[in-house]
Order: sequence, then structure tokens, then C-alpha cells
Amino acid sequence: MFQIPVAARRIRWAVPLLGLALLAACSRPQPAEEPVRAVKVFTVGASPMQSGSEFAGEVRPRVESRLGFRVAGKITRRQAEVGQRVKAGTVLAQLDPQDYRLAADAARAQLAAAVTNRDLAAADFKRFASLRDQNFISQAELDRRESTLKAAQAQVEQAQAQLASQGNQQRYTSLVADVSGVITAVEAEPGQVVAAGAPVVRIAQDGARDVVFSVPEDKIAAVRPGTGVTVRLWAGQGEVTGRVREVAASADPATRTYPVKVSLDAAAQPPLGATVTVLPQALRQDAVQAIKVPTSALRQQGQGSAVWVLDTQTMTVKSQPVQVATADGNEAVIAAGLQPGVQVVAAGVHVLAPGQKVTVWRDRAAAPVAGLPVSTR
Repeated sequence: MFQIPVAARRIRWAVPLLGLALLAACSRPQPAEEPVRAVKVFTVGASPMQSGSEFAGEVRPRVESRLGFRVAGKITRRQAEVGQRVKAGTVLAQLDPQDYRLAADAARAQLAAAVTNRDLAAADFKRFASLRDQNFISQAELDRRESTLKAAQAQVEQAQAQLASQGNQQRYTSLVADVSGVITAVEAEPGQVVAAGAPVVRIAQDGARDVVFSVPEDKIAAVRPGTGVTVRLWAGQGEVTGRVREVAASADPATRTYPVKVSLDAAAQPPLGATVTVLPQALRQDAVQAIKVPTSALRQQGQGSAVWVLDTQTMTVKSQPVQVATADGNEAVIAAGLQPGVQVVAAGVHVLAPGQKVTVWRDRAAAPVAGLPVSTR
């Protein structure tokens, strides 16, 4: 009988083993099982809106005057500084008074000449009146002397008025505060030649103050004079109340919004120029019920937003597109896409995929929800 050599028998067994090894090397490895994620969920429900429309405003004086000299001239001195509190009668700036002083001297000299002419005319009239009593002159001559006296008296009165006017012009070279308040701006400096009436300083009068803010066109109909507002100070001094005092009749040409002025209570005296938050009571939404979700639950999907909804039967998540209407504090108001009662993932949305298995994470101190597996990792 023919015997197969030992080497041949070894090769015959080695070939199948090598083929099995090659097949094992070429086969695709089994994918790793996707981990079960622990997520935080909450139950969607309708709740009242916590905030309404808020606007940024600025505290301004009720009356702010731009003061300027009533005569032209060169400023030689300015005592007013921004932020300085002044009282009525305080000198704020001065012009060079030399020209007005000379004009006053000239008017004074004209008055002296007019007084001399009037006294001479009065003496002539008295003398001619005595002659008329003795019938030495006619009545017509006496009437002429009387007319001369009246003309001389008129010239005296004219010279007196001119002197008073020149005196006023000289006094106008000092810019004096006519009210008590705070200097808010300086618009001219020493050495500058200013025209009569040109603004030199601005002064905010003491007294009532306003809050000025701007309202867009779609909300201006609800803001009417007399409606109440709440003003919150950014400096942490609490809240004050006020009422709408004035609403602009036309929109600002640059911002296309309507400026609104609010009068504050007399006891409220916030700092001038302070930034505040204005909450008109007519635009509050406390009674409005809305579906809200934390902003951490939202994610971008295509051109819109979406949330992960938990299927409590299979403990998997699916993507649900939603429409966001607005924001309410740190929450987003959902206009469409969610119904009350569904479970929505509030945290961990960035590591989820459609159909992924999840467990509900809760704090150890929190009470577990019946029917849901809980993870406290």
C-alpha cells in the first residue's frame, strides 16, 4: 500500500488552517455597544410669563437750560466746571467788559450834556414867563421857550434810558446762573469769541427728574401718557415707580423709535445720567401662560431649533423640531412643537443621537419618578 510522506501530510493540514486564519483576519469586527447616557429631563407644562418688555433708559433732568451771554465778546474767565453744583446768582463766566464800559461812559456823558441843556431851557422858560407876565413878550414867544424845555427834557430821558441800557450791557458781560442746579456741559472756553446767545454752559435745574427711553413702533400704541411704569436702577438701589409724562408724536429719524419720558416720584432722585431698566406695566405679561424650556435643552437642527423628547416606554430619545417665540429670563418660550406632559431632555443634549438609550439622572436627594430608571452617577 502506498504511504504519504510525513511532510506532505503536514502541508495538507496546514493549508486549511492558514485559510481559516485568513478568513478570520478579513472578517469585520463587531461594533462596540453604544453606551447608555444619563440625562436630566423635565415635564413640559404651561407656566406664566415672568417678564414683559424691558427697555434701557437714562435719567435726565426735567429742565436743562443752555446758558449764554446776552452780548457778544471774548471770554476772559470761566468759573463753571462740569459736575459743579451752583446756586442762583453764581457767576459762571465773564467777557471782556472794556468796550461796554466805554459805551456806558459815553452814555453817561450824553446824559450830563442833556441835563445841562434842559437846565438852560428851564431857566430861559422861567425868565420868559416873567416877561410875559409883564406883557414885554408875546404868548407865542413863551410857547416856543416851553417847547424847547420839553425837547430838552425828552433828551434827558433818552440819555437816561441809553445809560441804563449800556449799564445792562456791561452787566451782561458776567454770565450768572438764574437757577440752582448742576453743570452738565461746558461748550466754550476762555479766549473764545462768542456771539450773543451762543451756548456756553448747560445746567440741569434742581427738582423733578425724568427717565427717557425709546419704544419701537409695534409697542407704542400700548404706552400712553398716564400709564404706570417700573424703573429698576442698575446701581442696585432697588426699584422706583413713575408715570408716562410725554410720548413723542413722531419717530426718531435715525432709530425709527419713539422717545418716551417718564416722570418719577418726587422722593426718587436717582443720579443724573444713570442707566435704568424701564418696565411699562401695559407691556407686562404676568397673566400669559406659555410653554417654556431651559435654553440648555435647545440645539440647532438645520435652519431651526429642536429638543430631545424621551420615550418612556423604550427609554430612547427622538429629535423634535420646535419654534422659539421669544425669551423669558433664562428660558425659551416655545410657540409650536411641544405639548404639555411630554418629557424633554434638559441637559446632555450634545452627546445624544436619535434612538439612543438613556437613563434619567437625578440627584440622590431628589425623589425618583415612578416607572423611570434612575442614574445617580
